[in-house]
Amino acid sequence: MLKLHTNNLHTISPDHGISKEKISAGSDVISPYLKKIHTRNQGFYTVIDDNILIEDIQTYTKKVQGKYTNIVVLAIGGSSLGTICLQQSLTHLFQNELPNQTMPKFHVLDNIDPVLMTEIQDIIELPKTLFIVVTKSGGTPETLSEYFYFRSLTDAAKLAAKEHFVFITDPEKGLLRKIATEQLIPAFAVPPTVGGRFSVQTAVSLLPAALIGIDIKELIKGCQSMRDKFLSESYEENLPFQMATMQYALNQKGKIMNVLMPYAQKLVRFADWYRQLLAESIGKEQNEAGQTVNVGITPINALGATDQHSQSQLYNEGPNDKFFIFIKVHNFGVNAPIPNLHPEEESVNFIKNTSFEELINIELQATADSYTKNNRPNITIEIDTVDAYHLGQLFMLFEGATAFLGEYFGINAFNQPGVELAKINTKKLLLQVH
Repeated sequence: MLKLHTNNLHTISPDHGISKEKISAGSDVISPYLKKIHTRNQGFYTVIDDNILIEDIQTYTKKVQGKYTNIVVLAIGGSSLGTICLQQSLTHLFQNELPNQTMPKFHVLDNIDPVLMTEIQDIIELPKTLFIVVTKSGGTPETLSEYFYFRSLTDAAKLAAKEHFVFITDPEKGLLRKIATEQLIPAFAVPPTVGGRFSVQTAVSLLPAALIGIDIKELIKGCQSMRDKFLSESYEENLPFQMATMQYALNQKGKIMNVLMPYAQKLVRFADWYRQLLAESIGKEQNEAGQTVNVGITPINALGATDQHSQSQLYNEGPNDKFFIFIKVHNFGVNAPIPNLHPEEESVNFIKNTSFEELINIELQATADSYTKNNRPNITIEIDTVDAYHLGQLFMLFEGATAFLGEYFGINAFNQPGVELAKINTKKLLLQVH
């Protein structure tokens, strides 16, 4: 079960924290905000009821099982970050290096760096590789460039495209859909009502996840459990609304940055995923009334305990302009006691009878306590363990909170005109160069 621990918000100075009464006072806007979100026709919280998609993915997975030794995902941004998070969180941390591995090795090419494009060829064999090409529009310049590059290699090797490529794109429009139809390349649809950064619970990430053995049904169950809370008009039940209320209220107090700091190596890429979700959804020039507002919350991703030693000096004593969100894992599922090899040394007595699991969670508490002492607002999200169900809950918690945040700020959380401008400029500049 997922829990929100917010006491540290209420015990710090009122200038920097929020009382319980202040947070719950906003509950009267849950209903109108939900109605507004419904009118936006966003499918991120309804697509998780698509059982046919799950069946289609599982059918395809069984069909290609054992056929490939490498899977390479060609994608960028929202089409890649969720998938990278799923791999990091729900498979062995060193999956690709495990001996006698039955699962294909998994790689996500989420950049167009030419070294990345060429060096991946040193560790894959084209005849045994499946390329998953992901672009909602079917026209993302980076992803199409990757596809053209690797398609030319497979064509030169006389490999049938329909055996080595699968597309995830718009159900009807775009170049990839056209190629899939004409050349019988397997293709899955990205629902038009689901934006890229909200698409982790669609085929965009579910298909790659299933191909590397992740239980996508459990992931969806976790999403559904938090979705039900997101749709609740009860303040006590609606955890996403509580999150958004805290973020907005603190933003109004000058906390213009949010630091997401999971204390679990398997969740480091979750913080990467959330960085895009928050930045692209809430950073907007205009509100829906057409006024120039230039609002936003700057996301910062961190990792405990690593970044206690790289960032905490700033966080404890620098500008008090941040809201800290810790993620705690109650049970890591492994037994790793720390032996005290020098019991005679008083300097290491603190290690006696402890484990890595206890140590990392105590370090989380110590860090949160230090921030609280310095009036730095912070909360802790606790999950039982890192598994598909709880990860699904986390995805929907933050997606739902982001949707509510958009309503608080009076902006459209589901568009990205700033990103589109850069895409247009890229195409113009390339045409000028050539």
